[in-house]
Amino acid sequence: MQLYIMRHGEASMAAPTDVQRPLTELGRLEAGLMGKWFEHLSLHFSQILVSPYLRAQQTLSTVLSEMHIMQIPPFVGIDNIETADLITPSANAQDVHDYLDAFLLEKPCETLLMVTHMPLVSFLVESLTIKDQMPIFQTAAVAQIDYDIETMKGTLVRLISPHDVMAIR
Repeated sequence: MQLYIMRHGEASMAAPTDVQRPLTELGRLEAGLMGKWFEHLSLHFSQILVSPYLRAQQTLSTVLSEMHIMQIPPFVGIDNIETADLITPSANAQDVHDYLDAFLLEKPCETLLMVTHMPLVSFLVESLTIKDQMPIFQTAAVAQIDYDIETMKGTLVRLISPHDVMAIR
């Protein structure tokens, strides 16, 4: 299966709490570029997991809009989108890895998108792939992992950022 792990777009520091930090205009642009990249690849996500934090929810909404899948948070009643309270910035990567494996056993799929945060994204890529392979994610960057649910390990296929997408265009 193909697993796409995405960091949210750039977020404002001006918010009452970390949970409530919204995307900046640049963050919306970054998320939009990645949504266009997904659309260009003709990707269809069988399942989507998103952090409950505002910036992750807004990132997903922007990505889906650019993919011409109009969804506005909260993503209530949408079968393939699940807000996962576990995938927040301070989450433990091994706990998320275990959660993901259990999720995939219950809901097998071909493509899954997870929208979450640093530093979790870096630690999670390491946990899911090769030890000591911990990439640093720019805002709105996406890691694609070819993941084998039977071995519960994967191979990092690529790490792409909005800057990379701009260079391709």
